[in-house]
Amino acid sequence: MTELVSADAGDVSRETCPPAVAVDLLGPAADRLVPYARLLAGPAIEGGLLGPRERDRLWERHLLNCAAVAAALPQGAEVVDVGTGAGLPGLVWALLRPDLRVTLVDPQLRRTDFLDHALTELGARSVQVRRARVQELAGEVAADIVAARALAPLDRLIEWCLPLVRPGGALWALKGESAAAEVTAAAGALQRGGVARTALSAYGEGVLEQPTRVVEVWRPGAGREGGQ
Repeated sequence: MTELVSADAGDVSRETCPPAVAVDLLGPAADRLVPYARLLAGPAIEGGLLGPRERDRLWERHLLNCAAVAAALPQGAEVVDVGTGAGLPGLVWALLRPDLRVTLVDPQLRRTDFLDHALTELGARSVQVRRARVQELAGEVAADIVAARALAPLDRLIEWCLPLVRPGGALWALKGESAAAEVTAAAGALQRGGVARTALSAYGEGVLEQPTRVVEVWRPGAGREGGQ
């Protein structure tokens, strides 16, 4: 197992202090992400889970990109974050929304080692870590929301992730500016998947320089709706 050093709670660097935009978006809840930001700025970068250049943009590019979506998640939802890497977005959501039950999935040992360490450091009891490829979970997992951030093109995510979504639930794919084009390109996969509806939502508009774009692909059936 990779040896990881605990972040020093007394050493809050410039990179891990919440910027003004974090407070604008989250209010006092921004402070919940500070211990995680320390882990990302330290052990995650040292372990190669994030590049060194990400230290200066942890909040804007990573934490707030994920946090902008948190309030929209259905109350009490079971969330599976596939290809989670350093825990983005699932661990951010769990820290901001303790009502959620979150499973972080990644196939790489060094990532799951980091995540196990992070859960111990952060005391995140409603979060589980599973080392697996998303394709291995079909037939074992049935979640309200299956999330993926910067993992694969939408058509491939539909193929991989919809089998993990329970009826009435959804795949939430966090995408960049190409989100609308990916929806168009995935028309065939959407039709084959027999989805109930597809929505392209933007979160953090008017606050974040780059709003978070989420492609929501909903399965037919009665499910949970709405966030906090």
